[in-house]
Amino acid sequence: MTSIVALGGTVNPGSSTEQALRLAVRIAGDEGAEVQVFGGAYLAALPHYLGPAHDTTCGMEMIEAVRKADGLLIAAPGYHGTVSGMVKNALDYLEDLARDERPYLDGRAVGLIATAFGDQASMSTLLTMRAITHALRGWPTPMGATIRTYRGLFSPDGECLDERAHGQLELVGKQVVLGARSFAAGRDLR
Repeated sequence: MTSIVALGGTVNPGSSTEQALRLAVRIAGDEGAEVQVFGGAYLAALPHYLGPAHDTTCGMEMIEAVRKADGLLIAAPGYHGTVSGMVKNALDYLEDLARDERPYLDGRAVGLIATAFGDQASMSTLLTMRAITHALRGWPTPMGATIRTYRGLFSPDGECLDERAHGQLELVGKQVVLGARSFAAGRDLR
């Protein structure tokens, strides 16, 4: 089975960022992937990577899940035009994969979702996330979602009420599974 790790969100439970991530997770699950989610509450509890409160046990559940994953979904809010510190800190933990046989995100499809109140911030956040993914040797999906958030974007039960946003999230969810399967098949041929 295709294994996907989803990480992202904000310190606010039920944020648009986390709702967007969970919709993409549901789509990936509908495509047959097994998805493990590390949402805002998990990421907020991580101490600063290599900071005074960090030790070798911090973030191990997430690191081990990524180590075994075929692909990732990453969702970040655009704060001042870039990735939030909380999501960036979680990505810094992937440094623990540097010496693996598949270092960092090598051979993994990565679906990216950027949310913000404005188009400019969501686009610059997505571009930053693509750069981070490339630096970590990951393969961003062709579609990256730039979701302009507003009150009422999601219904109380988590449905995206905006056709454009829903379409982007659906495509990212499907593409990450397709990419993850392709990379996994390539590894199986070696």
